[in-house]
Amino acid sequence: MLKVCVCVSGGGTNLQAVMDAMESGAVTNAEIVRVISNNKNAFALERARNKGIDAVAVSPKDYGDRALFNEALLKCVDEAAPDLIVLAGFLVVLPPAMITKYQGRIINIHPSLIPSFCGKGYYGLKVHEAALARGVKVTGATVHFVDEGTDTGPIILQKAVEVLSGDTPEILQRRVMEQAEWQILPRAIDMIANGQISEYI
Repeated sequence: MLKVCVCVSGGGTNLQAVMDAMESGAVTNAEIVRVISNNKNAFALERARNKGIDAVAVSPKDYGDRALFNEALLKCVDEAAPDLIVLAGFLVVLPPAMITKYQGRIINIHPSLIPSFCGKGYYGLKVHEAALARGVKVTGATVHFVDEGTDTGPIILQKAVEVLSGDTPEILQRRVMEQAEWQILPRAIDMIANGQISEYI
């Protein structure tokens, strides 16, 4: 059984998609052992607790400096002893020590077709604003392994989503979540849990 730790900063819609997929049997041989958020008020924590999943907040505001926060975050992850760490809308730069320790065992969902609209500064609505400003006709989402760079790790899965005339960043964001993110993130976890993807494909 693959032990999964999910890190999230906000509402937790991707977390919900993963939990639903585990419940329906779309994801097998995997269980979420802990949900961690850097935001004490994240609805994602409530979603996890409603399912009986251990949910913990580790906020930078509670620590004197970044190094202390990084140490606390890594300790919180280590306590769960995960086989896989899933970044599902986690707006925190991971401590280098965490990336090193869990090399090849951290995945992230990004709301664009990498290498488009990714890297530093591209997160949340900003990604969709950039896609609309550029006038692309197709966007989508990417699940990738996490390395020391920003959105630079090996790609696992991608799914394209059509951009429609009249789209606002909010409308496009919702379509990308529904048609891509909520489908490929659970699928990637299932593939890893069932040996179809090894560390760093």
